[in-house]
Amino acid sequence: MSVYAIGDIQGCFAELRELLDVLKFDPARDRLWFTGDLVNRGPDSLGALRFVRNLGDRAITVLGNHDLHLLACAWGKRKPHRKDTLDDVLRAPDRDELLDWLRRLPLLHWDPALGYTLIHAGLPPQWDIAQAQALAQEVEAVLRSEKITAFLEEMYGNEPDHWRKNLHGWERLRFITNCLTRMRYCDKKGRVDLSEKNAPGRQKKGLLPWFTVPERRSAEEPLIFGHWATLRLTGINYRAHNVHGIDTGCVWGGALTALCLNDGREIQIKSRTRVAGTAE
Repeated sequence: MSVYAIGDIQGCFAELRELLDVLKFDPARDRLWFTGDLVNRGPDSLGALRFVRNLGDRAITVLGNHDLHLLACAWGKRKPHRKDTLDDVLRAPDRDELLDWLRRLPLLHWDPALGYTLIHAGLPPQWDIAQAQALAQEVEAVLRSEKITAFLEEMYGNEPDHWRKNLHGWERLRFITNCLTRMRYCDKKGRVDLSEKNAPGRQKKGLLPWFTVPERRSAEEPLIFGHWATLRLTGINYRAHNVHGIDTGCVWGGALTALCLNDGREIQIKSRTRVAGTAE
């Protein structure tokens, strides 16, 4: 059995199918991990969503910020942005089934047998994997409950920007969600800056890529994440920090990347898609 982690698809369904052909993916034998952001900005969010859902237990997917944005739009808590490509999902005859499946996905997946943890964006330096897993489950429980409507209204915003054990209520859930689905940079003390989106080397003074912070408590555990398409443009040696950033900007004209968890190989196919704008 081969296990492949695949970076952000963002509606680039044609590229996903091409990549799976290159991998010779066999659903009877192989398994797939997805870093989240299945939807938005690319041309076929509905096709991507249906395909991954239909894989059932042959795939593990964590939620990304664009997936949560889709839920917020569907629940009427946000209007789609001008550049969003979510209408095909929101108008689909099977939309309710797809959205119910989406809201029940995890924010973090840990596999002790393979020795990898899958997230969409990042972890603040104060969290180890066990704590991150427990905190992710707090948000997951709300998304799967009747409180989802209130949560989707309250999840937007950049505050609070640092972890405290006594955080509670919506502030606590917002911070957890922001780290797991939006985080790129923080300072040495773990204060998160969600406004900074530049590639490493161009960020504001005092900010570090989250995985390079000294004494990060999750540093001993191999992490797989997406979200940060510009990371690969810098040539940063992310593997030296025990992480694998595999969002290679397919929707922006880059590539779609698969990481084989059995042997560490990376397999890429070039994008057919190029959306105007910058990665979010």
